[in-house]
Amino acid sequence: MNNRSAVFELETRCLSSLVKVFPDEEPAAGRYGSGSALRGEAYSFQVAYRAPELTRGASVRVELSSPGWLGKLSVREVGLAPSQLPCYGDPDDGVLRGKPGLFPDPLLPLGDGGRLKVPPRQWRALWIEAVADAGELPGVHAISVAFLSEEGATVAKETFALEVLPLELPEQELLHTEWFHADCLATHYGVDVFGERHWELIEAYVATAAAHGVNMLLTPLFTPPLDTAVGGERPTVQLVDVTLGRDGTYAFGFEKLTRWIGMAERAGIRYFEFSHLFTQWGAKHAPKIEVLEAGAVERTKRFGWHTDAAGDEYGEFLAQFLPALAAYIRENGLADRVYFHVSDEPREEHLEPYRIASERLRRHIGGLPVLDALSDFSFYERGLVSRPVAANDHIEPFLEAGVPELWTYYCCVQYKEVANRFFDMPSARSRILGAQLYKFGLRGFLHWGYNFWYSQYSLRAVNPYETTDADGAFPSGDAFLVYPGEEGPVESIRLKVVREALQDLRALRLLERLAGREETLRLLEDGLGEPLTFRAYPRGDAWLLERRERINRALRDRPYSI
Repeated sequence: MNNRSAVFELETRCLSSLVKVFPDEEPAAGRYGSGSALRGEAYSFQVAYRAPELTRGASVRVELSSPGWLGKLSVREVGLAPSQLPCYGDPDDGVLRGKPGLFPDPLLPLGDGGRLKVPPRQWRALWIEAVADAGELPGVHAISVAFLSEEGATVAKETFALEVLPLELPEQELLHTEWFHADCLATHYGVDVFGERHWELIEAYVATAAAHGVNMLLTPLFTPPLDTAVGGERPTVQLVDVTLGRDGTYAFGFEKLTRWIGMAERAGIRYFEFSHLFTQWGAKHAPKIEVLEAGAVERTKRFGWHTDAAGDEYGEFLAQFLPALAAYIRENGLADRVYFHVSDEPREEHLEPYRIASERLRRHIGGLPVLDALSDFSFYERGLVSRPVAANDHIEPFLEAGVPELWTYYCCVQYKEVANRFFDMPSARSRILGAQLYKFGLRGFLHWGYNFWYSQYSLRAVNPYETTDADGAFPSGDAFLVYPGEEGPVESIRLKVVREALQDLRALRLLERLAGREETLRLLEDGLGEPLTFRAYPRGDAWLLERRERINRALRDRPYSI
């Protein structure tokens, strides 16, 4: 039976980027058909569509056009991803569904020639992105999204009015890292670690991260001891070659590290955080370090879970390695662009082993900054970490103490009241972070999961299109922001919304430069019932969209020149 003619009843609706369109419910938000952006900004909106009368699927061709547009225009299909664990059993009221199901997330390429399958009686969405380059003409640009039948007839059409302002979005000052897992790429694609194909994939994924506001890269000097079961191990991704002479002295080769840094800089990265030199959740052991010993032809694991982090053997290794690394940093002009890690997420009971580890590290790195994610203020208070990364639900003591260069982070634990980016959370709950980062003047933002495609504790690899919760460990959306494509990353709507938060931050900082901080804060918080904090903030899409437009109007209407 031919259902081709039924396509002519296609229903469409322009929506903002903050709406999550589920196939089995009417989009909650009303039409959103206009917005504004600065030059250099990536602006996104959606077009939802449904064919209510089809009994079988049909297809249309999508055409995207905007006469006179000089920048980049792209359209992708918002795919659906399964979630068996969308939230923990006791979520707050800031979730969308609270039950397993299909959630809009991956941004998938259209078929050849812009073909799009239209499933019967389901709401789906297209994601449209417009990037206004530096030479874009100011004014209102009409961006048309047309749905054409197989015969070429226009089935439906939506037009979005995007005003480009005669101002340029400033460079991002915030330091931002999404932890990059090189081993997950090698595992998923079945390539040799640091073989040529691996390097190609690494660069593709790093470039995508950089294009979305990531400017710092987790750099595996040795295999990062992150989310690894005690006694277990992840695939070796060690950039530093280590040899041990018969006299007990070590020699270090930095050739792969040099290639890594060059690759990252080429992709748009400026800052580097060196992988943790002590194990997670306690700093009691060394990371896995493979060494080529005198007379051997293959490297062997010399340090790891069997190594006492406070023991003499590892202490002697660090006493030789860290000065050599510090010299490499100075020789390559990296001293103002590198950060070290001791151990991730230490708790109160880990104070003593963390203290020993921290002192061992700092003894040899000549004042270079140490950065660690933690919740307990006492680690900073005792001088054990120079750059604390405070969880956004435990940040108040750090703010009250006026900690300089303060960072924040969230992960699976931060699922009540505060910002986060799970599948089951409204996109506004992710985008609000930009306003919070601005108000409190934070230096950086960290998240652990750019592309973690393993189960919890790295026990096995998972297919992120099928398992989105690290084998039932973390709410879907915590472990990764990108999916694996054939030739590189497939982006997600969550990645886009994180970038929107960072663009909001940059726009606020531009306004501060031109109008002052007091006026910018007044505009940001005008009309709120209480001051903006990490726990108190407007929960809906409308406030964020309206407030960004108000910021843009303030930028456009001020009598100054840039």
